[in-house]
Amino acid sequence: MTAETDPKQQLLEAIGMHVPFDGWSETAFRAAVAETGIDPALARAICPRGALDLAVAAHEAGDAEMMRRAAEMELSEMRYRDRVAALVRLRIEIAGDRESVRRATTLFALPQHAAEGGKLIWNTADAIWRALGDSSDDINWYTKRMTLSGVYSATVLYWLGDQSEGDEATWAFLDRRIEGVMQFETLKAKMRDNPLHKAFMAGPGKLLDRIKAPGARRDDLPGRWQGDAR
Repeated sequence: MTAETDPKQQLLEAIGMHVPFDGWSETAFRAAVAETGIDPALARAICPRGALDLAVAAHEAGDAEMMRRAAEMELSEMRYRDRVAALVRLRIEIAGDRESVRRATTLFALPQHAAEGGKLIWNTADAIWRALGDSSDDINWYTKRMTLSGVYSATVLYWLGDQSEGDEATWAFLDRRIEGVMQFETLKAKMRDNPLHKAFMAGPGKLLDRIKAPGARRDDLPGRWQGDAR
């Protein structure tokens, strides 16, 4: 199915011009349905939650485009921190229209959508690390994505209010955040070489292995960790 015949893609493209004015709302969704000529019943079957499903699709499309472009970039000659910063910047630039992103940020800040918004940010961080060839499979897999999620979301919020030419203030802010992360990673590396730290992390490491194990069940885990099982 091509983009021209994919109803969801048609709806996504059509809603774009309405989001800056009406947000990712039912009003915008109905306008997109009317403009595409797609049967309303079919549109609702494709997007049961209306504009919310299209907002999710827009974010996921941005991640996919970032990974596609990252594969074409010459990153090997860059310092590692510059590679991370380059892909965060690329992902934000792909986001495009500030008002649409602002509206999405407002949507996913609502209590009923906050968990989904957090998942989208986590997936963006995961996509960036995968694009960088990250192969960690221990606790670093979690800490890298958690840390980058914070960097990405903070930089997006800064970018939304940035009025500097060429978004120079945003990229300077991003560089400062990445520098802070690199200092933290250096500290972690030193701690990993410390025998006391290795002994301290042995228990949590085994617990994370249980959480990641295929078929892990909530009732197999200690009470406060049960919510982390998938």
